[in-house]
Amino acid sequence: MTVVGPFGLSVRDQALEADVQAGLAAVEEGLLEATKSGVPFITEAAQHLVRAGGKRFRPLLVTLAAQFGDPHAPGVVPSAVVVELTHLATLYHDDVMDEADVRRGVPSANANWDNSVAVLTGDFLFARASHLLADLGPEAVRIQAEAFERLVTGQILETAGPGAGRDPIAHYLDVIAGKTGSLIAVAGRFGAMMAGADERVVDILTQYGERLGTAFQLADDVLDIASDSRESGKTPGTDLREGIPTLPVLHLRAAAERHGRPEDRELCALLDGDLTDDAVVTEALRRLREHPALEQARQDTVRYAEEARATLVPLPDGPAKAALESLCDAVVHRAG
Repeated sequence: MTVVGPFGLSVRDQALEADVQAGLAAVEEGLLEATKSGVPFITEAAQHLVRAGGKRFRPLLVTLAAQFGDPHAPGVVPSAVVVELTHLATLYHDDVMDEADVRRGVPSANANWDNSVAVLTGDFLFARASHLLADLGPEAVRIQAEAFERLVTGQILETAGPGAGRDPIAHYLDVIAGKTGSLIAVAGRFGAMMAGADERVVDILTQYGERLGTAFQLADDVLDIASDSRESGKTPGTDLREGIPTLPVLHLRAAAERHGRPEDRELCALLDGDLTDDAVVTEALRRLREHPALEQARQDTVRYAEEARATLVPLPDGPAKAALESLCDAVVHRAG
């Protein structure tokens, strides 16, 4: 058994391991090439998060999905670069909206420079992704455009909040299906499609990516509360400070409304108060870590990961399928 990539995927087949390692190395080269500019400052800003590393979760999924066709087909690596560039661009924009200071263990672009540089660098990465997409054909452009629309819609829905009478948890799950699930679904789809896999296989891997993407985001929600910055690469409680309603907090609020326990209402009031004080955030994190809502969010993560695993059943058994199943386990382990 070999651990591949920063995400920690277990691979038990030497040929698959070699393919995945080579694919990820080619993607890394492609990312550095795609983020070069004739203006040195733009190159520095665009490569800031590329060089900080990251899990490369989406390129990994592209590479694994391609195993159900020709993994060496010419469109596989460029499509993985497109997906990761798009993801990186959203991180630059997210850090501006969240006023985050740390990303992937390094100062965020907005902290390193300013908000304008961060936003414009994100736009630059979108432009480079579009340039690569043009060479992959109109179908790839359409798929990416639809996913990006869903991604932005999810972000807007998060900002707007649930409408009157709408269950906040159901609303939130819709938000993350758009914000996170849509692009990870594209990773599965591009990998299989560019490799020439059967249309049924492409559909299965698209559905798998959507469900796994939701589990991946829910694991991040748990990490924002349960981990320290060394594990997550960003400051714990970032979402709390910005008032972003992550799943553990939504479960807490639902429990407070349903049962009316004084301690739940008190914790909700703490979260609704001034979270600019580090001591207050530390106390809120401590109490959330002890609350059943955090375990409830962990169980939701497991459920979505198991749904992702179930979609794989029709695929032929083999190392690639086993690796995708292992990816479900890796996502759940992050939330453990």
